[in-house]
Order: sequence, then structure tokens, then C-alpha cells
Amino acid sequence: MWLQSSGLRLDRAVVSPATRARRTWELVAGELAEPPTPVQDERVYAASAEDLLEVVQDLPDGARTVVLVGHNPGLEDLVELLVGQPLRLTTSALAVIDVETAWAEAGPGAGVLRTAGRPPS
Repeated sequence: MWLQSSGLRLDRAVVSPATRARRTWELVAGELAEPPTPVQDERVYAASAEDLLEVVQDLPDGARTVVLVGHNPGLEDLVELLVGQPLRLTTSALAVIDVETAWAEAGPGAGVLRTAGRPPS
């Protein structure tokens, strides 16, 4: 899987309680050598960008690399809020964003988009 080959090690997985989101995480986790135990967060389901930003701001300081498995349009709006540019995220797409502040201080313009797209099938 390209995520594993990228060298990224996930410290935390925050997943919507929706069945589709949980199954998506299970597929991703199955491809990782050391997947983190997912944390289901009710706030991620049907969340706005502002709701998702609160989820991000509540991440523990020790979590350096985090995956957020949720839903649109909230995720697209969160990406735009963090990086300042719109990005279309189709089903199974992802965006890799560096947040250059402490999680608690994340907000508009706090992120840099590193890459985005869908994993190869």
C-alpha cells in the first residue's frame, strides 16, 4: 500500500462511527504494519468543518501523525479551512496535511497540503 511505502507511521486514527467509515479504516489498517487502535468519535459523523476542527484541536500533543476518517462535505471544508484552498475529495480519497502548530492551536491557514488523491487500486 502506498501509505505504508511513504514511510508515514500513524500515531492515532479518529474514525466516524458510521459503518462505511469504520470499514474504510479496517481496510487501511489491514495494510499497515503497526496500525493504531481507532478512536471512534461521534463528532465526526455529519460534521461541519468547524466541528472537525474541534476534533483536531482536541488531539493529544503526543500524536504527531493522525488519520481522520469521516465524511464530505465536512472533510473537504476542513481541508480548505486548514490550507486555504478548495480540494475535491472523492470516495476513498485522502489529503496529507502538515499542521504547523500544536493541535490545540490549529485553525485557518495552519496547514500545508503535501499531497492528495486516491490510492491506486
